Amino acid sequence: MFNTLLVKLLSILPKWLIKPFAAPYVAGITMGEALAVVKALNAAGFAATIDILGEHTTSKAEAYKICAEYKKLYEQIAAERLDANISLKPTHLGLEISLVLAEKNILSILEIAKKHNNFLRIDMENSPYTASTIDIYQKCLKVYQRVGTVLQAYLLRTEADIKKLNGESFNCRICKGIYRESSEIAFQDKQTIRAKFIANVKSLLKGGGYAAIATHDLDIIDQLEHWLKEHKIPSDRFEFQVLYGVPMGNRLQRLLNSGYKVRQYVPYGEAWFDYSLRRLKENPNIFWYVIGNIFKNRN
Repeated sequence: MFNTLLVKLLSILPKWLIKPFAAPYVAGITMGEALAVVKALNAAGFAATIDILGEHTTSKAEAYKICAEYKKLYEQIAAERLDANISLKPTHLGLEISLVLAEKNILSILEIAKKHNNFLRIDMENSPYTASTIDIYQKCLKVYQRVGTVLQAYLLRTEADIKKLNGESFNCRICKGIYRESSEIAFQDKQTIRAKFIANVKSLLKGGGYAAIATHDLDIIDQLEHWLKEHKIPSDRFEFQVLYGVPMGNRLQRLLNSGYKVRQYVPYGEAWFDYSLRRLKENPNIFWYVIGNIFKNRN
């Protein structure tokens, strides 16, 4: 309770005071800062997916600006020969304004991904955009095969979506889901959501798709790793994904040592503040971790 109150306090403090608490989760504000983080992750054996922070853009000019930055990001990834791809949110590219605008921007980004034989992940947001995001993904897939989307285990519709989309060309990140959704469309019980997550990954892999297993839940990772070994699922049909900066002990290194691909989600950009507050709310103990490091570095 005390940790949670501290996080609420942080949300009303000046941004400059919050930066030390954001640092574990955000790769920086500029593209150069993010690419430097990716380079270090690659050197440690990790792949990366890069995201420009932000969503729900309401200006066409801003949507075009973000589109141009994603294109430049692909060029820089190629120039620096990084093991990294891109994950983007449709509302950041204009979906809140119009489906046509978002499709235009995302398809133009996809052309640059295709030019460099790289991969594009179309992220999933809250439920008003689920159907539109899947539609955009399917249109992109007709243009270029190295594109994927995201499905959320807590949505009631996800099981049916997997059955509909699954196949050799289906590359899907499975996550639990972070948005507040009503019980009419989403499971609310944590244990049910965890069970659905595991079932979704198994269904995806049984059907021929590629699974990006996005979770920090160590029990889920352990259960799925056992199942993957038991069913002899080739390691080129899945990967584990985690958010940059979330503490997981030595579990990520153990996954790497087992020969699995582990990809870290690396966010950067001007919208670092809101993103960091979300991470702090999920893990308030990071407050004391950062405070400890501050005082340790002063000694």
